[in-house]
Amino acid sequence: MNHHATDAHTLAAAYALGALDDDERKDFDAHLQTCEACRQEAAEFAATTARLAAAVAQAPPAAAKAQVMAAIDGVRQLPPRIPAPASAPAFGGVLRRRALPLALAASVAAAVLGGVAVWQTQHAQDLEQQAGQAQQRLDEVSAVLAAPDARTVHGKAANGALTTVVASERQNRAVFTAANLPAPGAGKTYQLWLDHDGTMRPAGLIDHDGTVILAGNPADAGAVGLTLEPAGGSPQPTTTPLLLMALPT
Repeated sequence: MNHHATDAHTLAAAYALGALDDDERKDFDAHLQTCEACRQEAAEFAATTARLAAAVAQAPPAAAKAQVMAAIDGVRQLPPRIPAPASAPAFGGVLRRRALPLALAASVAAAVLGGVAVWQTQHAQDLEQQAGQAQQRLDEVSAVLAAPDARTVHGKAANGALTTVVASERQNRAVFTAANLPAPGAGKTYQLWLDHDGTMRPAGLIDHDGTVILAGNPADAGAVGLTLEPAGGSPQPTTTPLLLMALPT
């Protein structure tokens, strides 16, 4: 990445992502020994990266096997015991009596297992889609954090949340990270804003600690705002901003 030595304070994100070369990492390790702010920032970015990576992983549903086994067990039926008749029945009658419960069991099994198969297919498709979306978000965030021109600014919201914004002018993207963010409460969410010369434009939602890509165009925005809004967000802020922090330049 060949960052100049005077840019050491801007390397925390790239350090957390493992995007530094060996010499840069060695130099930054030495810098961390004397810079408390960078130690905290690097730790926050590492934790955020871990959460984003964990979001990509999708474990199989724990109940899937039990549900399938229960369905199979529930349709394994034996023909009913029929007392031997006094005289041997006609051969066709025997076949009909035996075929009826077997056919019933087979039809029930087909219906149940078919439903389980459809559920499994749909669930697998949902998990695959979620994993793809999480991977895309991780790639977008990582690209901004590791950008050679990434710049960082820190802030503290009125509710005590610690915030960080990393912006890349070259990519025209910015990411927002929140830590110690209190729960928004029932029917509420936190909404992000980009301040364009006094006009607040929606930039996404965040309801817990983590990192999000700011929606919109940060290139001509001067600040990032954070407000508490009704669930789903608002077209304009309805409460006093908890945070209004200048974008890094």
